[in-house]
Amino acid sequence: MASSHILFVGLMMITCSIALASDSSPLQDFCVADSKGPVLVNGFACKDAKLVQASDFFFSGLHLVGNTSNAVGSRVTPVTVGQLPGLNTLGISMARIDFAPWGINPPHTHPRATEILTVIQGSIQVGFVTSNPENRLINKVLQKGDVFVFPEGLVHFQRNVGHGNAIAIVGLSSQNPGVITVANAVFGAKPDIPNDLLAKAFQVEVNVVDQIQSKF
Repeated sequence: MASSHILFVGLMMITCSIALASDSSPLQDFCVADSKGPVLVNGFACKDAKLVQASDFFFSGLHLVGNTSNAVGSRVTPVTVGQLPGLNTLGISMARIDFAPWGINPPHTHPRATEILTVIQGSIQVGFVTSNPENRLINKVLQKGDVFVFPEGLVHFQRNVGHGNAIAIVGLSSQNPGVITVANAVFGAKPDIPNDLLAKAFQVEVNVVDQIQSKF
């Protein structure tokens, strides 16, 4: 009986620790990322605090319009720990997304972050898909000043549904949220995922998969 109780408590502790998992909380005022540091950790080692400058906490560029002349008609300007070293250990980042008319930010996931989006200009359709087995699409058209949240890890997208350019600012709950663009990952993997496997998964002919893979 005692052993069963200990096992139950142990399982509860593991469950709680998983539920609370996120970017590590800082144990000091700041830990500016030292990208050239010799130490490899889950994140970045800290720069010597005596050498930290205001520039380590500063980024300039979100006022600039992103170049949307590409196949999807959008451009993401990220501000993660890679661009702003002072974000290290703080568990946040952000980005600007520019959209050409009817441009899209294709279906993708952030494996380490929840995303919150604010429309700055234009009309943007947003949506995410719930996990199996429901795979329910939850979507809405947003206007200037509207806010929408995408839960961590779920496939989501944005699309400009207006006739002019659109702009959104997003916040993310990780210093390095990561991006997995679904089409790129599935059809652009190197080496290729076997085309017969993808044909069976998508219930199409192999030549259809070959055609799609050729675009990536």
